Amino acid sequence: MKYMREFREAGATKALAKSLAGAAERLEVVRLMEVCGTHTMSIARFGLRSFFPENVMLTSGPGCPVCVSPHAYIDTAVAYCRRPDTIVTTFGDMVRVPGSSSSLESEQAAGADVRVVLSTIDALRIAEENPEKEVVFLAIGFETTAPTIAAAVLEARDSGLPNFAALCGHKVMPPAMAALASDPEIRIDGYICPPHVSAIIGGDAYRFLADEYGTPCVIAGFEPFDVLQGVLWLLEMIADSKPEVRIQYSRVVSREGNQAALAILYEVFEAKDDEWRGIGPIPGSGLSFRKEFFDFDAERRWPVEVEPTCVPEGCICGEVLKGIASPRDCALFGTACTPESPVGACMVSSEGACAAAFKYEGANR
Repeated sequence: MKYMREFREAGATKALAKSLAGAAERLEVVRLMEVCGTHTMSIARFGLRSFFPENVMLTSGPGCPVCVSPHAYIDTAVAYCRRPDTIVTTFGDMVRVPGSSSSLESEQAAGADVRVVLSTIDALRIAEENPEKEVVFLAIGFETTAPTIAAAVLEARDSGLPNFAALCGHKVMPPAMAALASDPEIRIDGYICPPHVSAIIGGDAYRFLADEYGTPCVIAGFEPFDVLQGVLWLLEMIADSKPEVRIQYSRVVSREGNQAALAILYEVFEAKDDEWRGIGPIPGSGLSFRKEFFDFDAERRWPVEVEPTCVPEGCICGEVLKGIASPRDCALFGTACTPESPVGACMVSSEGACAAAFKYEGANR
């Protein structure tokens, strides 16, 4: 049965590739962007760009939450590592991201108490087991993880946990996509939207991109067939000048999204203007604690002195995240910057464009 399924999938993928060629013949050069780090990895892993006609360009966008976290956030996290009687808890991808002068990994090696957790529940448990310490959780991610952080804060409040707080670096995706869609330097003709985020916020959250910017969107799954079908749908909408939001990943994503998760998210957090690595400030693109939850805001509760931010010379993570450069355009790629010795966040994260290119497409520039 396994080989029969693979045979059918291969046949369907081949038919899709033929349809892509036909749709592309109706168009000039088209620039599409996937805005999900898991998509970036899947596209590189399966070599899907080789299926696209020469006039169809698919570029990676700011879909990696670790990658878009600015240097100042990393530097603040490092400052908490140096704070006495403090435990810093984090998801694994953050540990090796370079800040201006250090990283969580380097601080851990120097004696800081940095612990990798798999969930916010683990961070709460660490706070319960260490009442004499103050526990800071590095809260990054898009709308996918923000509800889980909000739920942890509610749990900490309800259980009377006084030594837990979060360093909030959450981002929300639609404002960033709007910023890219309106940037004449970038010129995005269509988006493959992030499926995990879309499962929370719903397909209708992107309608403004089609209505106001004329940019079609497809929410596609992660399998090769899903991605290729999503690209085909985008090409057809562009050729027909009929931009809309289509859900290819309907087995997971709905139009309205997960209203219960959104209710928890916005009970604890509210929108704010925020900084994205390499892109700059984007209105309404971040989350901050509501006033009634300031006790769980690490920066308000336990302020720290943060070193001046210094961006590494030669790193073009910002251009890669904006889709105006590819990893191999960077002079550091595969030489000074590798997964073992990263200079930029895009080479560190398991969802980073540079890491995907290095792992699946080779280290040579």
